[in-house]
Amino acid sequence: MCGRYSLSLPPQEIRAFFGFPEQPNYPPRYNIAPTQPIAVVRLVHGQRSFALMRWGLLPSWLKDPKGFPTLINARGDTVATKPAFRGAMRHHRCLIPADGFYEWQKTDLGRKVPHLIRRPDRGPFAFAGLWETWLGADGSELDTATIVTTDANKTLMPLHDRMPVVVQPRDFDRWLDAEANAPKDVADILEPAPEDFFEAFPISTRVNSVANDDPAIQTPLAEATTPPAETREAPKKPTRKTDKDDGQMNLL
Repeated sequence: MCGRYSLSLPPQEIRAFFGFPEQPNYPPRYNIAPTQPIAVVRLVHGQRSFALMRWGLLPSWLKDPKGFPTLINARGDTVATKPAFRGAMRHHRCLIPADGFYEWQKTDLGRKVPHLIRRPDRGPFAFAGLWETWLGADGSELDTATIVTTDANKTLMPLHDRMPVVVQPRDFDRWLDAEANAPKDVADILEPAPEDFFEAFPISTRVNSVANDDPAIQTPLAEATTPPAETREAPKKPTRKTDKDDGQMNLL
């Protein structure tokens, strides 16, 4: 899954990487959390466009968001069929710019050690995202988004069994253009990132508090603790009992 991430690179670098015409002006963020505004790139009249949306998708058919779960992630293996996500998967796909994200590794002592996951060259990348516009009874509108996830690759498996889907630049247009590409046409994108795409290393537990949003939370505590990919074996997955056990709500 992905519950915290960062976007700290200059806006002009993000603009060049994603190829949208707007020149946004936003501060660097090192600890982006659910329900906060996030940067999104989507198609508007056939052109890539920058927007800010709330992290936590509200389906357009939802009548009352009170008590509704915060859908910050959507499983790639069922995203085309789950009622909460299938409409967005068909019509409203987006890219979510990032330059790092966080996972917590459980230790033998029961502690959870936060890790920063980023590209070795510290460059930007794109999460696969979905977005929807929710309409309130008073006529108000709220744009919301979620991050699509997949099975973790071997590099990240010691930290978590899921990871965000990363859309490569060559696939940006195919993922964004929902009119030309149905969900089945982009299913191949919903795969783990290459083993060498990310590096991971432990950082301070200061990242646990959303109030801490500064560069210091990303300072490495030690050398990367995850062993090389070729020496690891993926853990056996638990037997799946029912649809309710797949980590994604059954919203009927």
